[in-house]
Amino acid sequence: MSSSRLAGKVALVTGSSRGIGRAVALELASEGADIAVNYLTSTDAAEATVSEIEALGVKAVAIQADISDAEQVDRMVSTVVEELGDLSILVNNAGLTRDGLVVRMSQNHWREVIDSNLTGTFNCLQRCAKHMMKKRYGRIVNLSSVVGIEGNAGQANYAASKAGIIGLANSVAKELGSRSVTVNTIAPGFIETDMTQELPEDRRQMILNQIPLGRFGSPEEIGKLTAFLCSDDAAYITGATIRIDGGIMM
Repeated sequence: MSSSRLAGKVALVTGSSRGIGRAVALELASEGADIAVNYLTSTDAAEATVSEIEALGVKAVAIQADISDAEQVDRMVSTVVEELGDLSILVNNAGLTRDGLVVRMSQNHWREVIDSNLTGTFNCLQRCAKHMMKKRYGRIVNLSSVVGIEGNAGQANYAASKAGIIGLANSVAKELGSRSVTVNTIAPGFIETDMTQELPEDRRQMILNQIPLGRFGSPEEIGKLTAFLCSDDAAYITGATIRIDGGIMM
């Protein structure tokens, strides 16, 4: 273990069977937290992530739940507390994209993205906040996007959902501050994931040319920032939105 800043803590990371969520879960585990790995369809990947976490010497459990469904979230949170004994950290990472120009965007594609990214974050936040308020302790970190700050052509639904997360998080930070629960948001830029690897080479190059640091970020870098925000080193940070984007939005 690199350190034990999070020893004795229990973290629920949504959408953590792969990509950024998986990297976040592994980083929190390496800092000593027990982890609930939430997933929607990737059972094998979730179980593999659990095995990797357990190899770090902490406890882990995989829980299938569709976060856009409040009842499933309710069951998930109860399972985390039953299986791991507590719940002190929530990382809202799960989300999806259904890109398309606004004039052609179907109601389904609009609703799917809002339901998953924004309502899903609300469902998890609401259920976990009740538990954390009773304990008078908690760390909530929400994954937004730089697209939620400045928009992006072809992603009206995704940008709206990610902008909504920032407003939601800031409001909840004000509500929960008196109970020693911090609520912060991370806005990643372009990160090396399956999604960015599928970009055509000329598009990749065009984006890289706009990033002052000249590279995409890594999921592990998101993990390290999340671990910091979940630790007592960040006890006086709440209602913050931190861009981690290589400077693309300067």
